[in-house]
Amino acid sequence: MPSIEAINAPGLPIPAGHYSHATRAGNLVCVSGQLPIRADGTHTGDLPFEEQAEQTLTNLRTVLEAAGASFADCIEVTVYLAGVEHWKAFNDIYARHFGAWKPARAVVPVGALHYGYLLEISARAWVEREPAQRG
Repeated sequence: MPSIEAINAPGLPIPAGHYSHATRAGNLVCVSGQLPIRADGTHTGDLPFEEQAEQTLTNLRTVLEAAGASFADCIEVTVYLAGVEHWKAFNDIYARHFGAWKPARAVVPVGALHYGYLLEISARAWVEREPAQRG
């Protein structure tokens, strides 16, 4: 059994709840649900959906990189959208971030999210290389 490493990404606020940004067990990276919170900890619930989606994907990228992974390493992504009407806009923004790579994905319409956020994204990635050394 590989050891399990808890990862909190530099440059993002420490999670407010009892969880880590991600965990890594061997080659598997599991990223906790990322919200569109800014690096300085301020909320974006008052911003349009597109800006919230960009911030959330930026946060996801930051956590993946802290775990030694990238969007290209994602094997599964789960997206929670507060309102199915945001699906098309999200899909366009997501495709721009992921490029040609299309990991398995679920988009789940949900009710209201905390702080007025309109989406949350979690992911799993598989990384063949050793994680970067953290100081």
